[in-house]
Amino acid sequence: MTQKNLAPTPTTPPTPSGTDEWWRQAVIYQIYVRSFADSDGDGIGDLRGARQRLPYLAELGVDAVWLTPFYASPQADGGYDVADYRAVDPLFGDLQDADDLVREAHRLGLRVIVDIVPNHTSDRHAWFREALAAGPGSRARARYHFRPGRGTNGELPPNDWESVFGGPAWTRTANPDGTPGEWYLHLFAPEQPDLDWDDPEVRAEFESVLRFWLDLGVDGFRIDVAHGMVKAPGLPDIGRKEQAKLIGAQVLPFFDQDGVHEIHRSWRRLLDSYPGNRIGVAEAWAPTSERLALYVRPDELHQAFNFQFLTCAWGAAPMREVIDASLAATHSVGAPTTWVLSNHDVVRHATRYGGGERGTRRARAAALLMLALPGSAYVYQGEELGLPEVVDLPDEVRQDPAFFRGDGQDGTRDGCRVPLPWSGEEAPYGFGPGSGAGGSWLPQPAEWRTLSVEAQSGDPRSTLELYRSALALRRALPGLGAGEMTWLAAPEGVLAFSRPGFVCTLNTLPEEVELTVPGRPVLATAALEFHGGAARLPAETCVWWEV
Repeated sequence: MTQKNLAPTPTTPPTPSGTDEWWRQAVIYQIYVRSFADSDGDGIGDLRGARQRLPYLAELGVDAVWLTPFYASPQADGGYDVADYRAVDPLFGDLQDADDLVREAHRLGLRVIVDIVPNHTSDRHAWFREALAAGPGSRARARYHFRPGRGTNGELPPNDWESVFGGPAWTRTANPDGTPGEWYLHLFAPEQPDLDWDDPEVRAEFESVLRFWLDLGVDGFRIDVAHGMVKAPGLPDIGRKEQAKLIGAQVLPFFDQDGVHEIHRSWRRLLDSYPGNRIGVAEAWAPTSERLALYVRPDELHQAFNFQFLTCAWGAAPMREVIDASLAATHSVGAPTTWVLSNHDVVRHATRYGGGERGTRRARAAALLMLALPGSAYVYQGEELGLPEVVDLPDEVRQDPAFFRGDGQDGTRDGCRVPLPWSGEEAPYGFGPGSGAGGSWLPQPAEWRTLSVEAQSGDPRSTLELYRSALALRRALPGLGAGEMTWLAAPEGVLAFSRPGFVCTLNTLPEEVELTVPGRPVLATAALEFHGGAARLPAETCVWWEV
């Protein structure tokens, strides 16, 4: 059921510094709601907890927050199976809590981006329940992809598409009389039936949903599976197995179809009709930087996640190649480039980069590289604490649906979703109130006591203070944020580039290198040594210089 409309009077979004197009240089912090902060001690993060911790984010120095889905949902896929797009799930609070969070964020100068999930609904959504009850050929089924099966008695799926989570992308229904019926498409879990965006009711409903949240005051939407809303006519076979490995490598009949762009153009017109520069951000997997840039043409969305940067291997050559390709592609359409190192779907980069001391060292250096590049940056909750992936969660606590299906994604997304450590010596480290008897929905490692916000605050060597310093400098130095960059000559294994009044140098090698001092060092991920006009950069270290 939809919760009562608040008839809100939205707060005014914060005034950006330097440009009305705030998204071109914003640092946006991703809040995975169930793992950020718990206000009531049930072990699950919620909207009230997130609101209470907003001052921490304002002090950290970010410009906006992005909240993962908090809508009414059976939680078959962490809330990305939405049963009601206009209601808050009781697990996370209510609509008043959402309104309060937006207002408090704006008071602190933070903008708020919320997730929207338009590719699929929950199988508990009223539309899908109506479709099952109505039967084949009904108007209700036209909102989804229902098809008769192949084979003598329709016992085979309509095509060979595979779920991203593993297994067939089709599930067979039962007719109202109990006999075997049609199949429905779900590119993710069976509990997430795909909508058919050729249906005008689907398009009208989502325009209404967007208006609902824009009227409440949100500053934009992160569009889940923005590349998947349109399927190729006829739903053709792909002709091979392990299709999940092709995502982001080639155009597929269910992903990155050209028809998605007309939808995003219509959404852009809707966003532009509201005051305050509301934005759309595409979660889009595309095979090339050029195809990704199509999502951020001047009349489409404002940003698209740069997964090529996220998946780039450690090293000067591959990093430079990805940076060049990313900047060239977005420059061609006049859009900002986005940079991201981690999110709620991938192994945390401190672990991806090798784990342990080496992974932490590389993660710190990569953070300074990311924050020095032209454009907008995304920070996933906990990366500012240097949190590693939790790789030893017991099977009985896991909730990632891919873990249970087994032949699609690796099924290890729970490891990057473990709740944050805030304070104290014992779990749940201040995640919830009181003695913490409720614990946390995923267990936190004992060693996280040294990585909590409390433990790192005030320690100049900590990753938290590194992020605080970097974000403060990013705002203070006029050459950072949006703008241009120029590569500088550097030894093999070293990246060096200049921006107005600023130079960034990154040593990706496992040994120290010597460089000519380009200016005054203002921030470094490790201690430097100087002699004459040269500086010795330790292994896997990044340095910011003011020129």
